[in-house]
Amino acid sequence: MTGLRERKKQATRTALADAALRLCVAHGLDGVTVEQVAHEAGVSLRTFFNYFSSKEEAVVAGDVSTATAFVEAFAARPEGEPVLTALRAALVEVVPEHIDPARVAQLRVLRRTPALLPHQIAAFAAQERELAGVVARRVGVDPEADLYPVMFAASVMATVRVTVGWWLDAAERPELAELIGVVIDRLGAGFAEVQPQVTGSECTP
Repeated sequence: MTGLRERKKQATRTALADAALRLCVAHGLDGVTVEQVAHEAGVSLRTFFNYFSSKEEAVVAGDVSTATAFVEAFAARPEGEPVLTALRAALVEVVPEHIDPARVAQLRVLRRTPALLPHQIAAFAAQERELAGVVARRVGVDPEADLYPVMFAASVMATVRVTVGWWLDAAERPELAELIGVVIDRLGAGFAEVQPQVTGSECTP
């Protein structure tokens, strides 16, 4: 069980991340200062820098939190459980709970800001490394000698990102847990078996 001190720290971190996102959506990334973010969250500037090195890092903190929770859930799955089974369970446990459609939609708008890109890449690269390490331990391989863990981690993180984006854009959104099941089945089956559809213009007479 998480202690009171840790819960308070997490609450402060969340408040700062939410304030950064809210202000940057309203005023643009360049129109917001860290002082404003700290004031919006009701903390001092010093407290802000105890949690984040910049407003950009604060803006992407929600994505980092979700990725971290997923990696932790995956690592906590029973030993000996097949990788894809563990992956499905961890994603179903974490993603629906952490995905706020309104917040993700706002963040997608901000992602067009070039200044955010290095922070997004750095954040997700760190989580990919963590996931690769967990996968390597689960399947018993050396990630420096076998590509499987790093390929798996990169594929999963990219797949989750594009799946959530597709879900947000869908005219009729399926249940996320159901969509995750479809995604895991596709990852397990691979892509080679899917045959491209032939359009009328490509048909031979």
